[in-house]
Amino acid sequence: MTEPCDLTARAARAMIGRKQLSPVELLDSCIARTDAVDHAVNAMVARDDAASRAAAKAAEQAVTRGDALGALHGLPIGIKDLTATAGLRTTWGSPQFADHVPAKDERLVADLRAAGGIIFGKTNTPEWGAGANTRNAVYGATGNPFDPTKSAAGSSGGSAVALATGMVPLASGSDMGGSLRNPAAFNGIVGFRPTPGLVPSESRGLGWSGLGVQGPMARNVDDVALMLSVMAADHGGDPLATTVPGKRVREPEDFSPLPPVDLCSLRAAFSADLGFAPVERHIAAVFAEKTAVFRQVFARASDAAPDCAVADEAFEILRRQNMIAGHLQRVRERTDVGPNVRADVADGLRYGPEDMVRGQLLQTQHYRRWQAFFAECDVVITPAITISPRPWSELAPMAIDGKPTRSYFHWLALAYAVTLAGHPAVSLPVGRDHAGMPFGLQIIGPRGGDALVLRVAAALEALLADDPATARPIPDIVALTQAPPISGMPGFLGFG
Repeated sequence: MTEPCDLTARAARAMIGRKQLSPVELLDSCIARTDAVDHAVNAMVARDDAASRAAAKAAEQAVTRGDALGALHGLPIGIKDLTATAGLRTTWGSPQFADHVPAKDERLVADLRAAGGIIFGKTNTPEWGAGANTRNAVYGATGNPFDPTKSAAGSSGGSAVALATGMVPLASGSDMGGSLRNPAAFNGIVGFRPTPGLVPSESRGLGWSGLGVQGPMARNVDDVALMLSVMAADHGGDPLATTVPGKRVREPEDFSPLPPVDLCSLRAAFSADLGFAPVERHIAAVFAEKTAVFRQVFARASDAAPDCAVADEAFEILRRQNMIAGHLQRVRERTDVGPNVRADVADGLRYGPEDMVRGQLLQTQHYRRWQAFFAECDVVITPAITISPRPWSELAPMAIDGKPTRSYFHWLALAYAVTLAGHPAVSLPVGRDHAGMPFGLQIIGPRGGDALVLRVAAALEALLADDPATARPIPDIVALTQAPPISGMPGFLGFG
C-alpha cells in the first residue's frame, strides 16, 4: 500500500481538497519516513516538527471549514538551506551561520506558504552552494539514496535526496552551474532551471546577473509544474523579473496544468557532449541507448548542438565574479571558509578589468550562437551530467576518463553551457546507467520556452514510464532504514 508520503504532490493535494487525506496525516507520514531513512543519507538537516504540525493542523481546519485552498494547501515542502526561513535554522552550509535563525522568510518561501505549503525542513547544501557535492562543515555530507557512499551531487543535493526517499513531495532548489539539474540526475528525480527572472530572487547579490536562479524540484514533471505555478511571480525585488505595467505577465495557468504537446511536431537535436563537455564514455554510451528508444517520435531528430566553444572561459570568469561579489570579505576575514569558496575567490582576484569585460563579451557571443541554432531547432537533448555518481569522499572530479578537469566545476559543463545562454532546462530521470545508478536527460528549450520544456519532459516521461529500463528509478527504502548512519563514515563532517 502506498504511504501518504509517497503520493505525488498533485494526488496528495487533490485528496486533501476532497477530504480524503488530512494534512496532518500527510505530514506525519513525511516525518515518519524522514525519521526512518535520514540517518543513512543526511538530507533533511533542520526541522521544527512542532511548528510544521501546527501548520498542518491549521491546514486541516481550513479544509473542514470549507475555506478557499491554495494550490499547495497542506503539502510539506523542503527548502534548500540557502534560502531564509523565518523561525527555522538557516546556515548556508557555513559555520559562520551555524546557529542562525532568520526572523523573516525570503520572498520565495513566503509565496510557498501563501499557497498553503507547509515548510517541513531545510535540505542540505554545500557551503554557500559552491560545488556539486553536498558536503559542509556544519551538517556533513549527504549520501545518494541508491548508494549512501556515493555523491548526491549538488548544490541542491539535500532536496533531491529528500524527494527521492519520500521525505517530502516538493522541494526548492537553486541553480548556477546545474545545481538543480545535477542532483536531480544523480538521485532519480526532476529538477527544473527556469528562465532567469521567471522565479524572482531578492537575495542575488549581483541582481542583473542571470547565472543564478531558483526553481522547483519534485518526483515527476507535473509536480514540478505545480510548484512552478506558485514560484513564478513579478516581484520587483528582482531586476530580471521583467513586467508590463498593468498586466500580469506570469500566470499560474502557463504551467499548471500543462497542456499536452505532440512530439512529432517538434525538431529535436541530440548531443552527448554539446561539442565541448568532458563526458564519460560510459555516460555517452548510456545516452545513446536511452535516446535510441524515442528519437523517432520527433518530426526531426538530428545529431547536432549549439556552438559552445567559448563556454568554459566565459563561465569561469562570470562565476568567479559572482563569488567575489558574495564572498571576498568573508574569505579575507575568516579562517572557517571551505576550499571551493576560497578557490573561486583566489582565482577571481587574478582577473583584471579586461578579463571581466571579456567574460561578458564571451557570454554574449555564446547567447547569440544559441539563438541562431534554435532558429532551426525546438529542443536540445543531452545527458544531464557528465559522469556517473562517484564517492562523496571525492570533493570534485579531478579527472574524467583519465583527462584532468579544468576546475572543480568543469564536470558541470553540460549544465553551465545552458546557464550562460539563459535558456530553460529540465533534468528528467530515465532509468539507470550501467553502474546501476540513476541516469538523467537534460531537455533544453528555446529562449523563454519554459512551458515547452516542461511539456516535452512530461510527454517523454509518460512515453518511457512503462519500461523499467527508462522509468524513474526508486531507491530501496527498506534497505535505507537498515543502513548504518552516514555520520559514521570517514570524512563525513567537513571537506576531506
